[in-house]
Amino acid sequence: MTFESFGTAAAAMLAGVFFLAFILGAVVQKTQFCTMGAVSDWVNMGDLGRMRAWLLAIAVAMLGVALLEPLGLIQADGAFPPYRAPSLAWVEHVLGGFLFGIGMTLASGCGNKTLVRIGGGNLKSLVVLLVIAVVAYFMINPFPGTAHTLYSLFFHPWTSPLAIDLGRSQDLGSLLAGSEYGPWARTAIGLLLGVGLLVWLLRHREFRRNRDHVLGGLVVGLAVVGAWVVTSIVTIDDGFGSQVPPAAYVQDWAFLADGPEGRPAEAAPWSPQSFTFINPMSQSLRYAASGFDTAVLYVGVMALAGVILGALFWALVTRGFRLEWFASGRDFAHHLLGAVLMAVGGVLGMGCTIGQGVTGISALALGGFFTFASIVFGAALTMKIQYYRMLHEDEASFPKALVTALVDMRLLPRRLRRLEAL
Repeated sequence: MTFESFGTAAAAMLAGVFFLAFILGAVVQKTQFCTMGAVSDWVNMGDLGRMRAWLLAIAVAMLGVALLEPLGLIQADGAFPPYRAPSLAWVEHVLGGFLFGIGMTLASGCGNKTLVRIGGGNLKSLVVLLVIAVVAYFMINPFPGTAHTLYSLFFHPWTSPLAIDLGRSQDLGSLLAGSEYGPWARTAIGLLLGVGLLVWLLRHREFRRNRDHVLGGLVVGLAVVGAWVVTSIVTIDDGFGSQVPPAAYVQDWAFLADGPEGRPAEAAPWSPQSFTFINPMSQSLRYAASGFDTAVLYVGVMALAGVILGALFWALVTRGFRLEWFASGRDFAHHLLGAVLMAVGGVLGMGCTIGQGVTGISALALGGFFTFASIVFGAALTMKIQYYRMLHEDEASFPKALVTALVDMRLLPRRLRRLEAL
């Protein structure tokens, strides 16, 4: 879609993402699609229903990108954030995912679920959102009067030297077939993985019969694909017979625009992208703090608003809207710590359970797989520790619960078990 001005192009992109986010929020509220719940059901009850819903979202998103990218309808190579960057910051993906997994367990849900719970009236999640927004903002923006961010102070000096320069895009196709044949290999791998995952999922009769699980996974996956398309196909007529993507238009604003009016503060947030929720929380904080200046109104802000309002809509329609507050000081402390860990982990890992666990993987980015696995591991380990401490109370010190949880996960020998098995 080509527009005559940046303003109309930006409005179309923002409106399209908001519409998709609204549907996403409503359906997630209706189906109880929850990535933290997926890990919890698996670890605590052996129930894979919600985990399969998450995997269905991944399969649908992978297939969508594999089919539409060769047609030029998705431009994932220049994405924001740069999922396919040639530098693989594997330590940040692993550490970030692990911290995020712990955080979402303590805070009762991932970034997307936090927004959905706010729409349903959960004030605890509103506090979580505000804390994530502040911490994530200062992870990537300097403290007032300094040149330092949380990332530059605590992570960059030791994580950056460990990054691996792959010399090419980090998507699986390019890694296996090289830059020349990478796009073809990427399409083939995406189709094979997506179809294989779908076949495996649909073999399970119980999953097929659960309409909420199927609907939730299907809509989340399609929403991710839809956002990729909406942010990839919008272009602007430069007046010289060419169509310029929004990010490139902003970069060349002085040459293409008639004047400075309406110029965004940054170009990168106008690049092709799909749903992710940690960085958009910091973007939304910046937008509000600026007095709602349209120069910092980005796609992520509209995605955030759309999910909350979609969840609110469904909660009101079904009379499920309920105000909820912290049950105790301990409950507050857990949510506070969880929010901090999600903010730090989400920025380090370059995404959340949706941002990397679906969107990043849909681009077949190696970092997305690392982050996804680390999130699941961090959440599963935390849940097992919590369960042992609850089950054994005073006997279960943190070290004992940790060692026993690692034994359960077959990461330590059974002779080291310190507490009775689940």
